[in-house]
Amino acid sequence: MEPSGLIEQGGPLVWVLLGLGFIGSVCIVERLFFFHRARINVGDLLVGLSHHVRRRAFAEALHEAARAPGPVARVAHASLLRYYLNRAELREVAREAGQLEVPRIEKNIRAILGAALLAPLVGMLGTLLGMVEIFQRVSEHGGVTGPAELSSGAFTALITSVVGLATAIPLYLFYLYFLGRATRLVHRLERTGIEMVNMIADAREEEEFHPFQGEVSSGKKSKAKPTPVP
Repeated sequence: MEPSGLIEQGGPLVWVLLGLGFIGSVCIVERLFFFHRARINVGDLLVGLSHHVRRRAFAEALHEAARAPGPVARVAHASLLRYYLNRAELREVAREAGQLEVPRIEKNIRAILGAALLAPLVGMLGTLLGMVEIFQRVSEHGGVTGPAELSSGAFTALITSVVGLATAIPLYLFYLYFLGRATRLVHRLERTGIEMVNMIADAREEEEFHPFQGEVSSGKKSKAKPTPVP
């Protein structure tokens, strides 16, 4: 049977199912583009930033983080903007930057889940309404009806369930796929925040430690070779 015939026999609830399928499809396409743009090698990004941070070249590090795409790079960029803070304050900055990215990562994923859950329910509702209509026809004819009429009515009633399941199954599979990718991306955000905090704080502590060592060594030299008094 052609799709137009299914829509005509299924009734108005088929249009509701098609609307849910359209909404879910739009959300799926948007999420595919988002996760494609967010693809980045976190290890390579952190290695490149660490080279700049060790040299105290924060301008170059900020430029590299701003040029990289995705929420991971934005968390690194937010941490580098506050490189002068202490370790505890840097950790709070990285945590807040990661929390701001979570809603962007989870955007439209719940909409896909909602469409996947509603579609079979709407299909079941259409089937039950169709069965009620069949029994009403049977009662109107005094309980006497032909098998052809019954089979035609049952077929019409089951169309909405078929369309509902056909809509819900791929939507739910895409929901599971995007949920896994979102979870992995959130873990990468947490890793990036921890690595950036340790990287910046360690570089600053190392810079503060070396001048102190130089003063100690120069003090030892002066004691070893005192300046003669004229």
